[in-house]
Amino acid sequence: MNSEHFKLIASQLNITAKQVENTVNLFSQGATIPFISRYRKEMTGALDEVQITDIKNLSEKLEELEKRRESILSAIEKQDKLTPELKAKIEATYDLTELEDLYLPYKQKKKTRAVKAKEKGLEPLAKIIFKQNLNDLENEALKYLNDDVETVEDALQGAKDIIAEQINEDKRARDAVRREFKYSAKVYSKLIKTKEEEAVKYKDYFEFEEALNRIPSHRLLAVFRGANEGFLRVKIQPDENKALEKLDRIFLKGDTDATAAVQDAIDDAYKRLLLPSIENEFSKIAKEKADAEAIKVFAENLRQLLLAPPLGEKRSLAIDPGYRTGCKVVCLDEHGNLLHNETIYPHPPQKETFPASKKVASLVSTYKIDAIAIGNGTASRETEDFVRNKVRFDRDVKVFVVSEDGASVYSASKVAREEFPDYDVTVRGAVSIGRRLADPLAELVKIDPKSIGVGQYQHDVNQKELQKSLDYVVESCVNAVGTDLNTASKHLLVYVSGLNEQTAKNIIEFRKEKGSFKSRNELKKVKRFGDKAFEQSAGFLRIRNAENPLDNTAVHPESYYIVEKMAADSNVSLEEFIKSSELRKQINLKNYVTDTVGLPTLTDIMKELEKPGRDPRQQAKVFEFSKDVFTVEDLKIGMILPGIVTNITNFGAFVDVGVKQDGLVHISNIKNEYIKNPADVLKLHQHVKVKVISIDLVRKRIGLSMKDV
Repeated sequence: MNSEHFKLIASQLNITAKQVENTVNLFSQGATIPFISRYRKEMTGALDEVQITDIKNLSEKLEELEKRRESILSAIEKQDKLTPELKAKIEATYDLTELEDLYLPYKQKKKTRAVKAKEKGLEPLAKIIFKQNLNDLENEALKYLNDDVETVEDALQGAKDIIAEQINEDKRARDAVRREFKYSAKVYSKLIKTKEEEAVKYKDYFEFEEALNRIPSHRLLAVFRGANEGFLRVKIQPDENKALEKLDRIFLKGDTDATAAVQDAIDDAYKRLLLPSIENEFSKIAKEKADAEAIKVFAENLRQLLLAPPLGEKRSLAIDPGYRTGCKVVCLDEHGNLLHNETIYPHPPQKETFPASKKVASLVSTYKIDAIAIGNGTASRETEDFVRNKVRFDRDVKVFVVSEDGASVYSASKVAREEFPDYDVTVRGAVSIGRRLADPLAELVKIDPKSIGVGQYQHDVNQKELQKSLDYVVESCVNAVGTDLNTASKHLLVYVSGLNEQTAKNIIEFRKEKGSFKSRNELKKVKRFGDKAFEQSAGFLRIRNAENPLDNTAVHPESYYIVEKMAADSNVSLEEFIKSSELRKQINLKNYVTDTVGLPTLTDIMKELEKPGRDPRQQAKVFEFSKDVFTVEDLKIGMILPGIVTNITNFGAFVDVGVKQDGLVHISNIKNEYIKNPADVLKLHQHVKVKVISIDLVRKRIGLSMKDV
């Protein structure tokens, strides 16, 4: 990349070109986004992860544009048509649309109507007509009749075809139509008549129109989905009369018979060439924008889900509820290892309530269980009621309802088969529920994020961009929390900055052969673990009870000498310095600034020493649904109920009130005052109070409100 690229990115992100240059250089040296944002603040001017990600994405787009530019220059040069003026225009633009417009007249075409007309020798006639100072068109056209052009009408039509293509390739024409699309285009959708019964869920879009520049992303994606499924016919078009008027102003001159022919060519160029081409362009732009919105919603929801409060290292009993097939029960130790599994049948048809209650009580006592995790799927409410009201415990046990989203995907996956080769999917699913309570992040990284069910139209958006965004989120969350080097699974380790499938596997093998890591430096003994991998990963890996207490902090090994010097200057040991907030308060950070270490890094170090090794996430809280509500039929308008936010979209939030069907709190019903985005005021898994405002038993839709509750 060159200095011009750095300036372009800097102007878009409102930062300096030097910040961009340094960040891009760090990427080229193999640095990751979490590492750069955490440990290279002096070089980036303390850019955060979002800004660094933006730099990465924009630099990749610029690189793609440069490849396209080179390809276009080469293609035109091979045709011997690359003039100095054209070359200068191509080299000056950083707009991909403008670049393609400049290339359009030189692009190799299929046998278009214009190409065929040129082959019949009609290009000179087209040039004469386009000048528009000729009245006797028929006499002029007679000069061009030949074996391929049999009539005057054929000659004139061929000439108009050539003019229409010229207009289509004219940058002024394309820009004029684009302006109309930008300011006046509407999205139209209509039902395909034979599909009315199948398309009932798209009823709102059977006869629909909305301005393209105002339509929300979720509505646009719904319309496109309806079209993709073959239920709707969708078009995006501006005001035709306005578009044609603008083209007339550009190309019409005089008032001759030739002018009338050019008018015909303009109409044809617009309807047959310009309109479909620019419609595709704007459809693509609108889809990309809607995708970006939906991906942003999904990414934010995933971040909140991954950073959900963990219960921590407690012994748990997890239940995957069911009716006929029973409830699968597993007991896990504080590290998530499976101790016991069996099935109980507290619900119909067996309804073995008493034996099931005795069994659960016995397991809690035998395995010294601290918490019970109940999956929120089929029979969840009944199982929760059974555990809370029918089982007598001999110890204090907390009961939690845990999201099952993606648990079935995990239980049938290769990962689950590797972990539990001797158990079936029901046991694996129950284990996943229990582990999610203990540490949501460590368990959810094993599941494809798209299966977790917290998105908005996640299957309709660009899957490559979605995956890229979600991978960024998982990597960001794993590194924000930090990872226990001695207990982390391979699936968690692969998301640690600087690690990959192979290095994660090698760490696991090292642990098996040599036992627990005693220090971060031992990482250098791991097979194929080079200096770069150590630099990028060490700060994010924690070792509890390590010989060096800094190994259980986010302080990077490259900065240990700073803390050691601070301790020495305070005349105490490293351990005493870390424990004493009073001693740290006496430190003047400016005394430790060097050419490479500035106040941002020193401030981060001191913040970390205030809470060494502490998990930044909050603690899990117990939640209880209303004891009077189990099904949609139990709901009544005006009821105020406790609920859990299960999904956040641009148009509102879905809340589980314990009736097996989430209700929707529309954005207009979240607060009394206007809010732009539900995510600004709500968080995933937040405990809320909601009022029931509508119930549609047929469509199983529940309307909720949080206003004045």
